Amino acid sequence: MNARQLEKLGVPPDCIPAAIGAIHSAAAAGALRALNVKELIPRIVAAPAEHLADPYFGEFARAVTESNAQAALPGGAQPHEPIAFRIWGADGIDQAAIDQMRDACRLPMAVGAALMPDAHLGYGLPIGGVLALAGAVAPYAVGVDIACRMKLSVFDRPITAFDSKGSLDQLERALERGTRFGVGATHERPQRHPVMDQDWNVTRITREHRDRAWKQLGTSGSGNHFAEFGALSLEADDAELGLAAGRYLALLTHSGSRGVGAAVCSTYSAIARDRLPKRYADVGRLAWLDLDSEAGQEYWAAMNLMGDYAAANHDVIHRLVSDLAGARIIAGVENHHNFAWKETHGGREVIVHRKGATPAGRGALGVIPGSMADPGFVVRGLGSDESLHSASHGAGRRMSRTAAKQKYAWRAVQKQLAQQGVRVLSAGADEVPGVYKNIEAVMREQRDLVEVVARFDPKLVKMCGDGSKAED
Repeated sequence: MNARQLEKLGVPPDCIPAAIGAIHSAAAAGALRALNVKELIPRIVAAPAEHLADPYFGEFARAVTESNAQAALPGGAQPHEPIAFRIWGADGIDQAAIDQMRDACRLPMAVGAALMPDAHLGYGLPIGGVLALAGAVAPYAVGVDIACRMKLSVFDRPITAFDSKGSLDQLERALERGTRFGVGATHERPQRHPVMDQDWNVTRITREHRDRAWKQLGTSGSGNHFAEFGALSLEADDAELGLAAGRYLALLTHSGSRGVGAAVCSTYSAIARDRLPKRYADVGRLAWLDLDSEAGQEYWAAMNLMGDYAAANHDVIHRLVSDLAGARIIAGVENHHNFAWKETHGGREVIVHRKGATPAGRGALGVIPGSMADPGFVVRGLGSDESLHSASHGAGRRMSRTAAKQKYAWRAVQKQLAQQGVRVLSAGADEVPGVYKNIEAVMREQRDLVEVVARFDPKLVKMCGDGSKAED
């Protein structure tokens, strides 16, 4: 009896070698003729515990028992064909990112998915991917930089601050001294925030990295993270923001949970991969944790702590920068875009992973940036069910970092931007405007997902200038 015949009898693929070994063992003992193997094999698959003492097929029964235990899926999920998902702005998305999203939709717990117009290739799940799982969380579908987020603060200083050299120099000093950029960047003295008084003992990894997290509190990291002053324009009064129509001086920042968030992702992704049922060994970075398991609960607690820490990180940056700028914060908007939420969709509770995607439930405010030379937008969600209440998290890359460094000379781009009225204090060639998609086109593709509340035009920008990389 060959592997194909055994599989037709219901033998799990990982148990086929044990089944063949049992058949050969029975044949060698001369017992095979007395057995109806085609009837016996399905009985063992259906009730392996009843056959553990069988002198020939006991090992096969044990293999089936272990396979069944390993293959138990969260929420009683069953293997299925890839679920369908809608793509916004498909013409501007690489096929590799679409294929990556399709692979994610093969997960047995996948119950909903969507791909945003800024999508591009990521780790496990594409950047701009939205994935709803039943009863499970996938660390790499959240991302390396857990709770990477946007925060915009509106200041009471007049917009004319950009027109005065003295005022512009003060804003520049505020960015230079108010945060730190680069891998491992820290402040000279740890900053204070109530987040450091929370319970960091929820997991071993958060406990061990608490001091590191404290040193990095108020820093911005590397890659596409930034801090920038700009002009915020509102065409109409907005009661929720508490602002009248007009133009305002605003600060926009992009960063996340720094080194500790990456450590949490790495630790629990490795645990998830170690526990993958053998039949899903090719899942790789989409490995999941049952949310009811001890490891799943630990990751969930650590992820939420990282959410609080990332929010605190922005709070500290905005406090320091506003103090140095001699300004008071009068309004603001902020949101995560690398996170997982418990939400109800289609009448059931699911875990919605938004990796590089902005929450866009009906009425929810968020920020979608462009690039250092292109506008960003304050938006209000329209609550699209098809997108699982999500929108893009930015313009999205259209060029790899390697290709960007080969194509662009940073100093030349910096001079060109200065002529356009954008002063860039530091950055790298891998983050110049040309590496990003057209934000206006991306916003047009998602008019059914969000409405624009205000426009933010960058004027003074600071990013990491050492060429180090972080996941978007």
